[in-house]
Amino acid sequence: MSAPTLAEIRQWPATVSVVQAAPALGCSKSQLYELIKRGEAPVKTLSFGRRYVVITADLVRLLSGEESNA
Repeated sequence: MSAPTLAEIRQWPATVSVVQAAPALGCSKSQLYELIKRGEAPVKTLSFGRRYVVITADLVRLLSGEESNA
């Protein structure tokens, strides 16, 4: 999967899968899953049982260089 543009990411729904978010971060889905499990993901995620989703607004914030509100 090729890396999406920031404009494309801004059009995504409120949350996206790890598989969809990983190319935007320049990593593989397995790398992103590992970062999430270690609590080191560069973006906010939500967990639903064993499934994780990435919060799109936080992905946009990171990629656009905006300051975190956390």
